[in-house]
Amino acid sequence: MISVRGIKKSFGDQVLYDGADLQLNAGDRFALVGPNGAGKSTLFKMLLGEEEPDGGSIEWKRGAKAGYLPQENPPIGEETVLETALAHRSDPDGRETAKAKKILMGLGFKVADFDKPISELSGGWAMRGALARLLVEEPQLLLLDEPTNHLDLLTLVWFQEYLQSYPGAILMISHDRGFIDEVCSAIVAVEDKRLKKYNTNYEGFLAEREAARDRVMSAYKQQQDEIAAMEDFIMRNRARVSTASRVQSVMKKLDKIERIELPPSLKSVSITFPQPGRTGTSVLRLKNVHKAYGSNVVYDGLNFELERGQKMAFVGPNGAGKSTLLKVLGDIIPIDSGERVLGHNVKVGYFSQHREGQLDPRRTVLQEATSVGRLNGDLFTRTVLGTFLFPGDSVHKKVEVLSGGEKSRLQLAKLLLDPPNVLLLDEPTTHLDLTSVEALVDALKSFEGTICAISHDVYFLNAVADHVVHVVQGKITVYPGNFEYFQHRMAQLEAENGGPAKAAPTDARPESAADNAYEASKDARRKAKALEKAQAELERLHADMERIANEMSDPKLYEDFDRVTKVGEEMETVQAALQAKEEEVKRLTA
Repeated sequence: MISVRGIKKSFGDQVLYDGADLQLNAGDRFALVGPNGAGKSTLFKMLLGEEEPDGGSIEWKRGAKAGYLPQENPPIGEETVLETALAHRSDPDGRETAKAKKILMGLGFKVADFDKPISELSGGWAMRGALARLLVEEPQLLLLDEPTNHLDLLTLVWFQEYLQSYPGAILMISHDRGFIDEVCSAIVAVEDKRLKKYNTNYEGFLAEREAARDRVMSAYKQQQDEIAAMEDFIMRNRARVSTASRVQSVMKKLDKIERIELPPSLKSVSITFPQPGRTGTSVLRLKNVHKAYGSNVVYDGLNFELERGQKMAFVGPNGAGKSTLLKVLGDIIPIDSGERVLGHNVKVGYFSQHREGQLDPRRTVLQEATSVGRLNGDLFTRTVLGTFLFPGDSVHKKVEVLSGGEKSRLQLAKLLLDPPNVLLLDEPTTHLDLTSVEALVDALKSFEGTICAISHDVYFLNAVADHVVHVVQGKITVYPGNFEYFQHRMAQLEAENGGPAKAAPTDARPESAADNAYEASKDARRKAKALEKAQAELERLHADMERIANEMSDPKLYEDFDRVTKVGEEMETVQAALQAKEEEVKRLTA
């Protein structure tokens, strides 16, 4: 469908691509990953013809059509929501209209929203309308730039399942590991100004990339030893007449060596954030709380309690009251009646990507980060800022010139540089890349305080949360375990009740009978799933080895030295991957 051949692209002195190749065929599902600023969005623009490569070529199959979802600000007109979803058809028939309505409802729109002008909706809902248009149109290729940013968790699950059966090809940029693993069959990484494809999930990609880096490091060290030995020989013998010819020979050999260059480090930054002061056992309680917006009653007689060390994920349909609950807990909005009771020594910190007025526009990023009150070292502060995508001299940018996403990332970095003992987080991963999400997850897993988080990132929720708070129609139920367990429990309740599970109309208490059988078998099922994937990958690697062996048995191969070298390197890579995969299968079957 698309052939990218040897493309080059630079902006001034910054080289993004230098000889990058990529083949994308019908049915392929690729995730494009790489550090912030590596050129992922620029590649999309080149594929769409909005940017021209400085060299190389991009060839499309004749008649192939792409649909593009930008990360922000999709083009919208004065159409209604339904007309937006059907914008590609001037005279849609009943079947197409029904399909559009089904997709809109899957993306969280209500029937009453269909006739509303899309321009009157928030930016997040406008993005959903643009996404609906693409799904209804069904182009041969979907180019999706952070498509989950504006989706709530339940809508994301629907979207994920929809893409699994999408008839076309998909190339997407995403920071959501769980979403990538559920939708994509391969990872395309921007590495060393090229595009490298890994036929595995994201965890497998990390393992393969690290193995490749280890091989490069080993070869680099060996070459450096050889160069040092030759240079030492030259220095010791260049003044002697008897060894002059040998010195000249070694110098020529040294000049011809093709030097191995180490790529920039691709490892995630490991950061140990400061720990907060210890609280009492009861951290925060809501007693008989009533909260309404005009005639819209969100909570009536709500009782809820947080205990020290709990890490809770708030989930539920859009508009159920998750953000309101988080804001009530943080004292961001007042309650109409009832009590909000803080425990001993409790300090609450609230983060929202939409929160304004928390940064001084006259300060630089570094000045704002060092204003938190805790005496963090300059190197530590810069490392944290780098992890949250403020590398190098960008720490000297004024806050007033930062984008909305940059301001959100700076607020999050400040919160973790001097963390309170209760963290309330509303979509903390939205403006982060995958490496930064990993750093945030590591920080929160080791955090000794209490956490309540709203997020559409399933990987984040499963990694951080030990309880799930299900919010539906002003009623909440607390389930022990992470989001994976919650999904399992909801499926059980649906089967038992013959319909979607609803939150219990009682005070929010942990579910009294956790599914012990599920907990006992969860590891076994994960192991079985991992084994199935590993065996499939092992079969593919064996096929690759057979292909390479056949190629190496062809005498014509050895007429092309460069080709021989390339095939030899490929064989080494496949052999190493094969050995690692065989060990993995052995471990999983033990």
